[in-house]
Amino acid sequence: MKTLSTLKFANSYSDLAASLGTPILPQPLEHPSLVHFNPLVAEKLELDPAVAHDPSFIDIFSGNTILADMSPLAMKYSGHQFGQYNPDLGDGRGLLLGEVVTSAGKKWDLHLKGSGKTPYSRMGDGRAVLRSSIREYLASTAMAGLGIPTTHALAIIGSQTSVIRENVETAATLVRVAESHLRFGHFEYLFYTGQHQQLQQLADYVIEHHFPELASAPSPYALLFKQICQRTAAMIAAWQAVGFAHGVMNTDNMSILGLTFDYGPFGFLDDYEPSFICNHSDYSGRYAFDQQPAIGLWNLSALGYALTPLLNKTEIDDGLEHYQHQLQQQYSHNMRQKLGLTIADASDTRLFSELLQLLKQYQVDYTLFFRTLSQITIAELTHSEHHFKTLFQCTLALKPWLACYQQRLQLEPDTRQRLATMRQHNPKYILRNYLAQQAIEEAEQGNYQLIEQLMTVLAHPFNEHEHEDAEKLAQLPPHWGKHLEISCSS
Repeated sequence: MKTLSTLKFANSYSDLAASLGTPILPQPLEHPSLVHFNPLVAEKLELDPAVAHDPSFIDIFSGNTILADMSPLAMKYSGHQFGQYNPDLGDGRGLLLGEVVTSAGKKWDLHLKGSGKTPYSRMGDGRAVLRSSIREYLASTAMAGLGIPTTHALAIIGSQTSVIRENVETAATLVRVAESHLRFGHFEYLFYTGQHQQLQQLADYVIEHHFPELASAPSPYALLFKQICQRTAAMIAAWQAVGFAHGVMNTDNMSILGLTFDYGPFGFLDDYEPSFICNHSDYSGRYAFDQQPAIGLWNLSALGYALTPLLNKTEIDDGLEHYQHQLQQQYSHNMRQKLGLTIADASDTRLFSELLQLLKQYQVDYTLFFRTLSQITIAELTHSEHHFKTLFQCTLALKPWLACYQQRLQLEPDTRQRLATMRQHNPKYILRNYLAQQAIEEAEQGNYQLIEQLMTVLAHPFNEHEHEDAEKLAQLPPHWGKHLEISCSS
């Protein structure tokens, strides 16, 4: 295991075109302190978890100290925000500190979010607040635990630095770790500014570092676009199956590796509501839960257009068709796993849609319904309405669907592992908004205990964490907890 002084850094992104970012040092936080540290992410970096107790760790990730091999850089990109192109984007409150290289040669970006003003801050102060840092920290752990591609977070550093949002809050930094911070917006920026040679250079960089198997292919850029489409489809299919709404699917928030990226006003579904809008600034519902698959296609179309110096129309259309096919296939596969089905059948689409219609009609908790179903044997299904009495206003309405489900299971070649499989794909724990809010409120008073409890269950959300505190985190949310308004404000 490595210490801070033995971390091996690279700065390959900084070696690209100068127009892709601006070297700048972070602005230090006042009286920084460690809020929380994630040893699971430290393991990815081969970093000894004991560094969390080293005062230099806080100094480095509060912006007070820079390691010798770090080359802090604010990335420049652009993107479509709520469908409108905005050329004036970039790392407005973050810095790419450097790229940690493991003993196996794997590269991880080390990124400091909330590090102060950059040339891309526009009218902002470049700071992140403790509130938003906790939300992203918990969310990235929750998504990783669910097996959904995501960025990660190593630690939160709090401070006594005051910042003004709707109210006066304290600033914090989030230490984000990702395989790459490259976004659709990087390519859009180079395309719209006419830097087509640099655009090709960036595409070559992505292939070299993330898709090396494409380098010798006859049409590497077409295959690269297809890979991005495929990864995006897998990510969004996973979102839809688990009930996750991102909230701000602007192209500058879309990862070229299909990672869930830039957590802002995200939300997991409580009651199943397909038109759920988790961002109260999204007045038109552009980024509602049920719009995410279509927005994924829209965003990939924007990326495809930005890649026209490298791709022809047929190659772009092929990639977009691949996205739609993969999204449908992957979502159906995910839903079958949630229902313990191992083979595809023509009746499955109707089975899924009728269930979701019931959940919507009776405002049933999405996560707890599937987790409850994961406890019921096939023989019990047609007389299992009582298991759902705390979830359904009228359990009799569920009975016909349960009978259809039981009949569908008869087509399965082997159902002995059904319940075990379902419990591996239907989490008991998700990051509900009210739990994140409670953790934030306690942390603002200096109590980080709920963060620790949530990190434990969210890292392993399919397990039965059988102790009293954990059970409370899996309960139905209170009425007030279903109606919290979350914005992009950080």
